[in-house]
Amino acid sequence: MVRGGFFLFVVALTAPSLAVAETMSFGDSAAQLAKACGADITANCRGVNLDSNRLKECLSRNRDVISPQCKESYFSTLDAIQKRIAARVTVANACTREIVKVCGGSTKETSKSVPCLVSAKGLSRNCAQAINDAGYQ
Repeated sequence: MVRGGFFLFVVALTAPSLAVAETMSFGDSAAQLAKACGADITANCRGVNLDSNRLKECLSRNRDVISPQCKESYFSTLDAIQKRIAARVTVANACTREIVKVCGGSTKETSKSVPCLVSAKGLSRNCAQAINDAGYQ
């Protein structure tokens, strides 16, 4: 069950999404975490809902028994995932004008405007940076 849950966690992070500052991609984060911590997650985090916050808490609670390679990478990897998620949230704020005027969309449904924003010309510097940080380009 835990292996299946971990597999679903990795697939969810690596699947393309419309909805990532200098962060690593979800796919790279999941691959790094699976490589460094897969066995530790399976052994020590049974029954844990595998979202990044709960997984980070579980690995932190068990840091005395996890492998050295997992200890080295799990905080930075999970933080990179959180930064990517936060960057995606900022797109709505940084691109409000472009979402409404260029894409004819609504800031309440930013994810529907992402394909338009990615291909649009003349975006503000803040909007272009937010799209880049969010990993859409």
